[in-house]
Amino acid sequence: MRKTIPAVLLLLTLASATSVWAHAFPDNSAPHVGATVSPSPKTVQIWFDGEIEPVFSTIIVKNAAGVRVSQGKGAVSSSDNTLLQTTLPTPLPPGQYWVYWSVIARDGHHTAGRFPFTVS
Repeated sequence: MRKTIPAVLLLLTLASATSVWAHAFPDNSAPHVGATVSPSPKTVQIWFDGEIEPVFSTIIVKNAAGVRVSQGKGAVSSSDNTLLQTTLPTPLPPGQYWVYWSVIARDGHHTAGRFPFTVS
């Protein structure tokens, strides 16, 4: 019994600490990954499964030729620390676009990725 109590306490400590070590990963986006949309969106938004640091998080959108079409580097929403967004000129011409994102979670871990969407 005496050996069991320290083992249980260690397991509980490790289980509670895993959320502290977690990275922020995309949970949802608008437009959705791989979606075909019409009309052209005015913004691109990505919601993450944890809070992200506004100073170090970016989102840009490029057309199929690799030319940036989004304005600025995007921003974390002032009312939702899990939402990263950028503004697009409207309307975007039909074609495929790529969203590139890079975030730093509140715990300091970096994640990045990209996904396409198409304007018809």
